[in-house]
Amino acid sequence: MSESVADLILASASPRRSELLRQIGVRFTILAADIDEARLGQESPADYVSRLALEKARAGYSRQEQNSSGDRALPSLGADTIVVCDGQIFGKPRNQADAAAMLMALSGKVHTVMTAVAVSQGPCSSSRLTKTLVRFRTISQSECQTYWQTGEPQGKAGGYAVQGCGAVFVDHLEGSYSGVVGLPLNETAELLGEFGIPVWTSQPSG
Repeated sequence: MSESVADLILASASPRRSELLRQIGVRFTILAADIDEARLGQESPADYVSRLALEKARAGYSRQEQNSSGDRALPSLGADTIVVCDGQIFGKPRNQADAAAMLMALSGKVHTVMTAVAVSQGPCSSSRLTKTLVRFRTISQSECQTYWQTGEPQGKAGGYAVQGCGAVFVDHLEGSYSGVVGLPLNETAELLGEFGIPVWTSQPSG
């Protein structure tokens, strides 16, 4: 659900990102971007996630139509999150077996959650990248199966949600918690400031 008066386009259908933007009182409307998320050759994880965030932001901006009064199109925000462990990138699981394989690969290890956020307005674009270290305790196969039944792993990078039931797997976190959820709020507020977009302009939900 979008705000009635918008300062920003959110180029994402993620309910988590919508909730985080509302948390800091940003007025936005949703215009989800559909892009090709395939990795390019030997693209590094950081370059990959940063490119996807920027492409989403640009796609969201380009989808806007000028209204009859000729008002300038709103800035568009795109974001993307990946999990990296032992040099391997973990995106969203395709099915239960894929989710279980991801969780077992992360079991008992430290992994990096990278979230990139970008804002685009015509020829002007800017982005931020956060890297957060997350350590999992040892996870059993039966836990993976039970966790899948909660419905949480679907659509989540790495197959877990730190803000939900998946929190029981987290032994330690160093970095941006909101970045692991899907949108690093400190960096996002800084980025929005570059484009003159205020925070705390609407009542945060509580």
